[in-house]
Amino acid sequence: MQAGKQLSTKIDATVPTAARMYDHYLGGKDNYAADRAACAELDKVVPSTRALALNNRRFLQRVVGTLAAEYGIRQFLDHGSGLPTQENVHQVAQRVDPSSRVVYVDNDPMVLVHGRALLDRNDRTTVIHADLRDTEKIFSHPDTQRLLDFSQPVAVLFNSVFHCIPDGETDGPLAVAHRVAERLVPGSCMVMCQLVSEDEKVREFVTDFMDQATQGHWGRVRQEKDVAEWFEGLDVLEPGLVEVSTWRPDSEVAPRQLTQEWVEFGGVGRIR
Repeated sequence: MQAGKQLSTKIDATVPTAARMYDHYLGGKDNYAADRAACAELDKVVPSTRALALNNRRFLQRVVGTLAAEYGIRQFLDHGSGLPTQENVHQVAQRVDPSSRVVYVDNDPMVLVHGRALLDRNDRTTVIHADLRDTEKIFSHPDTQRLLDFSQPVAVLFNSVFHCIPDGETDGPLAVAHRVAERLVPGSCMVMCQLVSEDEKVREFVTDFMDQATQGHWGRVRQEKDVAEWFEGLDVLEPGLVEVSTWRPDSEVAPRQLTQEWVEFGGVGRIR
């Protein structure tokens, strides 16, 4: 991605976006007919997607709560945060410690509008409009500089978002992960997961379908081995890299991913 590239602030209701499709799967209302139609088509081949989205949201809440309560992290930088829903990152983190600070990043203009309206009264949380690959813009943004102290540990979140960007030597997931990790002090954490499948036909169908539906705003469904590369050089927290509904579940009866045509796979790596 060209650094500093101007993002559109226009909301196009006719073209599905990953953020609005995810909102629909979570039962939200900030989506359009085009998003719902795309979800319906997707469900014909990968019918577990709604359950997968819900399990991923629960993973996000557990991981933020764990990093705040057990690892003492009070700063969170959430890339590709999506539309605000219940139990957002700042709500989970600030329940542990009201002084926790959160910067949300998204390139979807609808996220910017709704997020800023929601967070208007919370001076320890902000939303910035940026492409998650534009690391320099994100880290140097005045709101990021105001809220986050990078001389102290930060939890950087790439939750269910890397499948939205294609591979590339300078702006693919691996390059972005390395670029961000280099800016973090020891004790910081990287939360990374994405949609994976070991079924080649599923990977090809979803990748092609989403690329066409979003008019090119998509990367690809990957494999577990691809995700593992992002964590090289990091200390991976227990239970390791897993299907996310099994990452430190709240109880033995917590919801699990029951079908395996594709899953959300990843975990948490700590900067040494």
